[in-house]
Amino acid sequence: MTDEERTAAERAVAEERSALSHEPVAPDATRAYGDHPDQVVDFYAPPAGSAGERPAPLVVVVHGGAWRAPYDRLHVTPFAAFLAGRGFAVAVPEYRRGGAAEGEAGRWPETLDDVAAAFDALPRLAADALGERADLSRTVWTGHSAGGHLVLWAAARHVLPEGSPWRTARPAPVRGVVALAPIADFVVAGGLEVCGDAALQFLGGPGRFEERRPHADPVLLLPSGIATTVVQGREDVDVPPAVAESYADAAARAGEAVGLTLLDGVGHFPLIDPAADAAAVVAEEIAQLAW
Repeated sequence: MTDEERTAAERAVAEERSALSHEPVAPDATRAYGDHPDQVVDFYAPPAGSAGERPAPLVVVVHGGAWRAPYDRLHVTPFAAFLAGRGFAVAVPEYRRGGAAEGEAGRWPETLDDVAAAFDALPRLAADALGERADLSRTVWTGHSAGGHLVLWAAARHVLPEGSPWRTARPAPVRGVVALAPIADFVVAGGLEVCGDAALQFLGGPGRFEERRPHADPVLLLPSGIATTVVQGREDVDVPPAVAESYADAAARAGEAVGLTLLDGVGHFPLIDPAADAAAVVAEEIAQLAW
């Protein structure tokens, strides 16, 4: 390992430690969208009066963790509370992760089943949990890492292949998507062995990769017609910038402008770390779409 690689690895460890050092924040309300214990959505209300007399925009935050079972929504709840403190209503959906094999990334089709069901149920659940405190007409979706993949995928369900079980008849009622270091191109991610080749595992291994990829890989679901911004740390060694750059390039070739904000001196985890300046940048990107 070179000195540069050692420095990058040490920085990544420190950033992850900081992001995961915050105590989980209990939600103001939780609602179920199914019968499985993971089929729930946590809701965080903005402070009273933070948006004046207006209901607050709703931000949906989808957590990452390479679609693997040990990584649940708890680690992103401090970021959700941070956004609520900045005047947003926030929803944090959980979904089934992992699989039969230890360390396996995702469950096919359960992970996508859950994300589709959660987003379909969100308007009803948010209205019930938050009432007039949330303005559902100003909804923005954001997600980190594997969660970034999931929000890009969810926003493009209307362009899934004909016959796909998750395809919708029309675009989602969302102002836009802010994807944070998303696993947005499965081929590029595979070439970089992102998260232990998680994308390949998610699709069921080499024998299923090409068959399932058109139903799951955001880079193949362009143009979506949904306003999209990608926020990416230039020093990210977990999901390197090449993945986001490939997605943005593919969008441009498809005739769609995807914003790409590259943050100098930032790795993977500061994007969801309330103690990091990068999280404030993310909040501003969300606000640009929501307000």
